[in-house]
Amino acid sequence: MKRIAVFAGLMALVMATPIAAEVRGKVTNLPIPRYVSLKAEEGNVRRGPSLSHRIDWVFKRRNMPLEVTGEHGHWRRVQDRDGQGGWVHYSLLSGVRHVIVEADLVPMRLKPSAEAEANAYAEAGVVARLGDCSEKWCKITAGGKRGWVEKSALWGVKPGEIRE
Repeated sequence: MKRIAVFAGLMALVMATPIAAEVRGKVTNLPIPRYVSLKAEEGNVRRGPSLSHRIDWVFKRRNMPLEVTGEHGHWRRVQDRDGQGGWVHYSLLSGVRHVIVEADLVPMRLKPSAEAEANAYAEAGVVARLGDCSEKWCKITAGGKRGWVEKSALWGVKPGEIRE
């Protein structure tokens, strides 16, 4: 009987504890991590959040999706799909969402269904504008073509993310 009481007490404690509170940025109060896109043609990636920090490399792909993992003043710590990152000034980033196609020759379908007709195919590495997303599908636009792609073939959108 004592074990049942202890077990019940532990279960009550577990149930009362919040599961995983969403982490929010201290500057923007937006969720972290979150996805953004590179607004500029080029963006310096620095070792720390200021102009005095060394530039480690330069992102050179407009609309490239990036994941924001931290905030400090006007600076955002970001990483690309390879996990490479650093600090970028917020003025170089946009909330307009883009994704990178990870698989090769992904069918862009007329409807969010594997049985739907494909109206185009996206090559690996293509940067596409992100539209609506269901649980398993996202609508993308690239090269003047639009269609539904399986979410698992994209980087720059969370697996459970729904967009309307």
